[in-house]
Amino acid sequence: MFVQDLYIYPIKSLGGIKTKSSLALQRGFEFDRRLMLVDEKGRFITQRVYHQLALLQTEIAEAGILITHKQHPELNTIVPFNHTREETITVSIWDDTVEAFHLNEELDEWFSAFLQFPCRLVYLPEDGTRAVDTRYAENGEQVSFADAFPYLLIGQASLDDLNTRLTEAVPMDRFRPSIVVAGSPAFDEDTWKEIKIGEVRFKVAKPCARCVLTTVNQETGIKGKEPLLTLSRYRTANNKVLFGQNLIALNEGIIKEGDQLEVLAYKD
Repeated sequence: MFVQDLYIYPIKSLGGIKTKSSLALQRGFEFDRRLMLVDEKGRFITQRVYHQLALLQTEIAEAGILITHKQHPELNTIVPFNHTREETITVSIWDDTVEAFHLNEELDEWFSAFLQFPCRLVYLPEDGTRAVDTRYAENGEQVSFADAFPYLLIGQASLDDLNTRLTEAVPMDRFRPSIVVAGSPAFDEDTWKEIKIGEVRFKVAKPCARCVLTTVNQETGIKGKEPLLTLSRYRTANNKVLFGQNLIALNEGIIKEGDQLEVLAYKD
């Protein structure tokens, strides 16, 4: 078993970046979901509701994170790496309330024009506070603006299994994984308790419950019914549709495409 693909998502709910290697930190891969759009009340803005966010692609550039409209590349902006820490605002993401830094009004105006309502771009630094659910944390781990956990792993064979049941196959980007593994049987990741990739050990915390975001075509921003409908027929437990596993990193280190995956412990 080995790492087939690695992804980061610099801004929550925008397009992700496939990368050859990444630094695994406690709160997620470096650059992953440290940025997020919020509305005027500080509530997080999600592709679940605003499907058009899929049309904004991110890219790591020399000066910062380049944002480009997939269908209109002339519409673009850049989020600089040197974030200022002048204004702190309280934002909410699911049940969490977090202190984050507001970047600048110019970026707000660009994203507001795209969404056609007022919004702000905020930043969570490495020393920011947002704790992983204590029921699953090992050492008081923190998480970025990801939904709940720093990492999401999916086996390529699991997607292949799903696609055999669909009229039209879906790509992996519907599920927004951090790590895609090849060489394992379909849904074998459901049985893992602790794994090691390269020099990084991960706790396999819990299955990932899936939502309508999986039904949004990441190239068009158009929502359909699949693959959630088909998944619900054979991957439902406790009224939740499950696909992929949420991970917590137990130490830090570089992970590369092609790294071997070793299962250290299996679930009972």
